[in-house]
Amino acid sequence: MKKIQALLVCLFVFTWITGYSTPALAASDNQTKSKKLVLGTSADYPPYEFHKKINGKDQILGFDIEIAKEIAKDMGAELVIEDMKFDSLLLALNAGKVDMVMSAMNPTEERRKNVDFSNIYYQSDQAVLIRAEDKDKYTTMDDLKGKHIGAQKSSIYEDMARAVPNATVDALAKISDLVLSLESKRIDAIVLELPVAESYEKNRSTLAVAEAKPESSEDGYAIAFRKGSTDMVNQVNTTIDRLEKADMINKYVADASKLAEAPSGTNIFTYFNQNKQYFLSGVGWTLLLSLVTVVFGLILGIILVLMRLSKVKPLKWIAVAYIEFLRGTPLMVQLFIIYFGLPSIGIEFPKFLAGAIALSLNSAAYLAEIFRAGIQSIDKGQLEAARSLGMGHSMAMRFIILPQALKQVLPAIGNEFVVIIKESSIVSLIGITDIMYQEEVVRGSTYAGLPPLLIAAVLYFILTFVCTKLLGIAERRLKTSD
Repeated sequence: MKKIQALLVCLFVFTWITGYSTPALAASDNQTKSKKLVLGTSADYPPYEFHKKINGKDQILGFDIEIAKEIAKDMGAELVIEDMKFDSLLLALNAGKVDMVMSAMNPTEERRKNVDFSNIYYQSDQAVLIRAEDKDKYTTMDDLKGKHIGAQKSSIYEDMARAVPNATVDALAKISDLVLSLESKRIDAIVLELPVAESYEKNRSTLAVAEAKPESSEDGYAIAFRKGSTDMVNQVNTTIDRLEKADMINKYVADASKLAEAPSGTNIFTYFNQNKQYFLSGVGWTLLLSLVTVVFGLILGIILVLMRLSKVKPLKWIAVAYIEFLRGTPLMVQLFIIYFGLPSIGIEFPKFLAGAIALSLNSAAYLAEIFRAGIQSIDKGQLEAARSLGMGHSMAMRFIILPQALKQVLPAIGNEFVVIIKESSIVSLIGITDIMYQEEVVRGSTYAGLPPLLIAAVLYFILTFVCTKLLGIAERRLKTSD
């Protein structure tokens, strides 16, 4: 009875945490009516949208955000911002996770087939960002022929880069990742938006904007909505017209460009001290997510192994199919199916809950096999002896076999916990603020390259090292009790 009560308490705490961690539920047409307008953006694109600490509090700023605030005000709604990778934005929009997408997005014909767009709200030139030492190398686009070019994945800049003859193109989701590739000489240039290129040139002495000018047939940037959102598009167009007539958008651009200036930082310790709020918050969420995953993965893993060892064939078949499928498909695909795919059939989870479910389901498949190895390592004579004493099969498994099996596989379970801590970084793809998400925030807002990554690596090492030592202590105590 006490174990059941403890489990119920865990479930209650887990549900409370997951609900608390996500400030906005998935977007739908009813959200605007409930005075919430959920904006999807990729806040690594200064001066359009970027993270910055104001009065000790992290905020997403930029002229896209200022325009979105005006839209929400005209609708009488509260603006809620969901930050995620650029190539996930339209997926989130069509899954109902956000009401609109605003992230320097071009209304291409291909995109118009799947979403509706507002009127153009801003037009800008394109640019090529290069290393400062190569300033004289690239004066025309012909100079980029046969070079290694970077561009943001799923953007028009990827198409522009691929149009350069004989060029090798690296398409990455984050501009900060592309800049790191450029500075480490993995690529020769990045094709991107002129204001963004100028921001990096201003804040990174190692970078420069080339004289080469890419050409594009695209008209500018617009706001994306789910197909059929005609009334909402008309409302937004009215706001855009008002801001253009008052020349407010150019003002927002100028103000955002000033705010996008990076704070001073000279070494890794300075970076950590200036941004410890981000990193420590990421550590907290990473630990919480890993702990929840281990607890529920452990429970489900035990259930699965008992099903697999059961003499009831349907239960055994279900367990085998589950284990093989979860171990045979990428965790990222499982995460995207749960977070983006299930809403299409009416099943919807907040971000933290979706991440915890994906990690728990995946971990359970591996833990089930670990438990199976542990159970099968126990001499069969012990089960037969327990049965001869009048114990049923379930009682014998509970009191005789499983306790011994758990001792046998504790090192493997500890290793799985360490793996979970590291694999949890994948949840940053859907906007959960773990260590890797916060590392990307710091890298984007400070224009830094390597220091935030090194800090993240050290934090992961500390977590896994401490976890390993604690599990080692637990293992030695169990051996002493034998």
